[in-house]
Amino acid sequence: MDNPTRQTLEPRSGRQTGSARSRATLASLVALALLGLAGCGNSDGSASPATPTGTDQATGSTPVKVGLLNPVNGGATAPGASQGANAGVAFANGNLGGIGGRPVQVVNCDVDVLSPESNINCANQFAKDGVVAVIDAFNPSAGAALPILQSAKIPIIGPLAFDPTLGSAPDSRVYFGPAPAAFLLGAMQSLKEQGFSSITLANLDDPTGHATIDKILKPLGAQLGLDVKAIYFPPANPNFNVLASSIKSTGSEVAGLLVTLNEAMCTNLFKAMVNVGFDGTPFMASCSNFIGKLGSKAVGAETYSSVWLPQAQKQAPAEIQKNLSAAAPYMAAERGPSDWNAYAAFATVVDLTRILDQAKVSNPTGESVLSTLKAVKGYQSFLGPQLDCTRPTSPNCTTEIYNFKVTAPNTMEAVGGGTIHPAEQALKAVPGAS
Repeated sequence: MDNPTRQTLEPRSGRQTGSARSRATLASLVALALLGLAGCGNSDGSASPATPTGTDQATGSTPVKVGLLNPVNGGATAPGASQGANAGVAFANGNLGGIGGRPVQVVNCDVDVLSPESNINCANQFAKDGVVAVIDAFNPSAGAALPILQSAKIPIIGPLAFDPTLGSAPDSRVYFGPAPAAFLLGAMQSLKEQGFSSITLANLDDPTGHATIDKILKPLGAQLGLDVKAIYFPPANPNFNVLASSIKSTGSEVAGLLVTLNEAMCTNLFKAMVNVGFDGTPFMASCSNFIGKLGSKAVGAETYSSVWLPQAQKQAPAEIQKNLSAAAPYMAAERGPSDWNAYAAFATVVDLTRILDQAKVSNPTGESVLSTLKAVKGYQSFLGPQLDCTRPTSPNCTTEIYNFKVTAPNTMEAVGGGTIHPAEQALKAVPGAS
């Protein structure tokens, strides 16, 4: 593959729905409500190096250290992040030879994603450990680490910015995936383009849950011609059978979750929807574990992602099919859910390694990592679309998403055959999204 800083990417135009003015108004609502997705809590971070597996081709004695804000504490965890990052390190060292012959080492620091304090503690630890970048893994409080990392000249990288503070500006950070707003806009846009006219969405019965539905999804649905209904459930011990019955009673063609951090919630709700006889199209946000657990019962469901996943491997471009096959044994060697979080984290480590190695950054520092990533244009990512990280107003290297439909047991296909392009004018109204 050519040096990623020398490749060029032909510009693509996003699909347009409605007037630019209407999309801008909707996107402003998206930005407003996304600010409510971050919470607060309390946890302390503790750092420890991950142990790579496999036979290393990287022979250098001094590792290139990359920090991981590892989301495993508290009530909202993403265990796939550490699985993917550790598997990605093993692949990067065993298959790619590391960075300039030096092995990559991920330094884990466990955080509660709803605790700014735990992220601050980890930022201080990373500055002492001499990492050259820090991976933000699906963390709505990661912005708390930014001032310390900026002072230490350590960039934040990751699959996407769950913290609006990090997603709203481009300095000191690079995300290989799209903004969260792109998922909401793209998913709703895709449903309308498939011909659906009604959707019922379940969300938490709290101010954030109501704001997400009332300030984002209902106005967006109205502009797209989708009738959006809402069902709310308590955060603690929801009765999924009651919730599923309420969803069925709305008579909507599509129903489920458009926003969730919890694979278990998707699986429990889907099972309940099957039990009550819901015969529409289930939409399960970014979840994928339910596909393997429910077999043929999952057929017809839809999800979204920032990367190609194994269940859709046969439809992926040839190079990504090979990459998914190469990644499989490394993912299997690490215990974890092998979900979207895992594959997105795996790809983050591998793309970072490939970009720095191909740019011949053999002695990386935080500053050289950031400048190299910011120059990337037209680079074909390991599991996703081509990346352009040169946008002056955005930390995101793409705006594209994948909307998958389950077509057979443990098998998905991308709706439309590939990426979904959220309306560009709408994204431009969301700070940092485009």
